[in-house]
Amino acid sequence: MEKSSITTIDETRLLRINEVAKLTTLSKSCIHLWVAQGRFPAPIALSPTVKVWRLKHLVGWIENQSSQEDSGNSGANFQSMGVAA
Repeated sequence: MEKSSITTIDETRLLRINEVAKLTTLSKSCIHLWVAQGRFPAPIALSPTVKVWRLKHLVGWIENQSSQEDSGNSGANFQSMGVAA
């Protein structure tokens, strides 16, 4: 298998909530809350009870959080949650 095929597989990989929690170190309840608040990527509903996230969307979200932290905007994120930075 060539490298571009592996990259494509990784980019299209789907993760269930437990894998998302491990990847992000967020609790499942926090993930659900942030999805409802529009602060975390919304899952794809495969059925009424099965929801998944695309790995590439999560990686993009994590990178965006890192870039906000690097630019000094992390305090604003915590303040919107009612937490002192």
